[in-house]
Amino acid sequence: MDTAFSQLLNFASGGRLFAYPEQKPGFQPPTEFWYGPTHTENDDVERGDDTLDSDDSSIVNKSNLEKNTEELCVGWYGPDDPENPQNWSSLKKAFIAGQVLTLTFSVYVGSSIYTPALPEIMEHFAISQTAALVPLSVFVFGYGLGPIVFSPLSEHPAIGRMWIYVITLLIFVCLQVPTALSPNLGSLIILRFLGGVFSSPALATSGATFGDIYALAYIPFALALWAISAICGPVFGPVLGGVFAQVLGWRWTFWVLLWIAGACLGLLVFFFPETSSANILYRRARRLEKLTGKKYTTTARQEWASKKMSTVAYDILLRPILITFTEPVVFALGLYIALLYSTLYSWFEAFPIVFTELHGFNTIQSGLAYLGLIVGGFVGVGLYLPIIYTKFTRPVLQGNFPPVSMFMKLCLLGSTIFPASMFFFAWTSHKSIHWIVPIIASGICIIGMVFIFQTVFNYLSFSYPKYIASVFAGNGLFRAFVAGGFPLFAHQMFVKLGPSKFPVGWGTTLVGCIGILMGLIPLVLIKWGDKLKGSSRWA
Repeated sequence: MDTAFSQLLNFASGGRLFAYPEQKPGFQPPTEFWYGPTHTENDDVERGDDTLDSDDSSIVNKSNLEKNTEELCVGWYGPDDPENPQNWSSLKKAFIAGQVLTLTFSVYVGSSIYTPALPEIMEHFAISQTAALVPLSVFVFGYGLGPIVFSPLSEHPAIGRMWIYVITLLIFVCLQVPTALSPNLGSLIILRFLGGVFSSPALATSGATFGDIYALAYIPFALALWAISAICGPVFGPVLGGVFAQVLGWRWTFWVLLWIAGACLGLLVFFFPETSSANILYRRARRLEKLTGKKYTTTARQEWASKKMSTVAYDILLRPILITFTEPVVFALGLYIALLYSTLYSWFEAFPIVFTELHGFNTIQSGLAYLGLIVGGFVGVGLYLPIIYTKFTRPVLQGNFPPVSMFMKLCLLGSTIFPASMFFFAWTSHKSIHWIVPIIASGICIIGMVFIFQTVFNYLSFSYPKYIASVFAGNGLFRAFVAGGFPLFAHQMFVKLGPSKFPVGWGTTLVGCIGILMGLIPLVLIKWGDKLKGSSRWA
């Protein structure tokens, strides 16, 4: 496998260990390359048009290779080239996807792992609860900002995805040492922000990795399974943190995070291969140059070389913001997703009120209350997968691409479940009502969230395929800053709105009412979505 470990040994041994075909004795450079179409050419990359529309025949013939009068464009060695990620076995693809899920869980468990220790942190640093929540907020801000840099870097043919994952995770692991030893709140805030930035590739690049290895029809399946780890990470954080905070103290929550992320780093270093076709072909071109002395290039390398720095800066910094705030469809759906993320992070304020103050749970028991959210995530994905197979995967495999509005019709199911479950949670969070009831309500809420998350992201992907990287970068930044700020005032919202017998009643009801208003967005897009996108310069 083309992993970080094998690449390092290959480099150190001069190509003798883990040798590539071009480095083996007797290798004959091909007289032609195969440029058959793959679905990955527009995945998460902003290209002006489809760049490789050729058929299965070669576009570089033998005479061009022999004349050596131009840079030769490297492609695959045939339709069955084993280095093409699309040709990897189902087992290998599943193993890679599993590592992406593990990575996502490992870093996003860190966003909330310390929250059960808030009382101890408040006492240790002599700070308010709002101040103690700032490290949570800045972590979320960090993983909203990170994709602005790391997403474009992962698309560069000379860099690829694997090294982005490995290097940023290594930095994330190292950051946990000073975080656990933080002498004051200021250092804790700074280190948590940096941790969020370097954890972001798990969220920003995972979709592109799935696009590298899976056919279009199956990408929604992979994204749905990935959503489990994206939801369960921050939700499972308080479960782990509650145990270690109560037994060993708040600093141990970060030592545990170091162990989890460190184990994941070891897994990726030894077993995670490069999946970017652009990077695989780029390195193949370099090896062929060394072998033959001729000049080789790749389509992706030519595209990047032709870009001006001003164009790259515009694509990275300005376009995501412009699309997010000037495109009505993107802005509305971004606001909807931001509400869901805000609700998810507001649980870290609501749960202590309900289960610690009302029901008398200790730190460990309060952490275990979050397991209802995890169960809801699994149930939601279990319900979503057969529906998306029937509505999307099977028609695509049969050559019938369904209308994009289909995703908004599915979104209506989640848009109904979400506010209903919020009301359920709000008015069952009472001392006289068994604690399992609000836990069930929170799990039902996650089911609704799963449907909304998945359908919205798929709707955006297929509505803005040319600018999908900018759409998701802007969306991620938007929702991170909204959701990251929510915990800072959520506690006051619950306390001020009351009432005393139902301490999260009106605060949660307010969120549910906003959810009802947001639920109108799918209805509007079903009826007028095509018209809105028709007048857009981005869609």
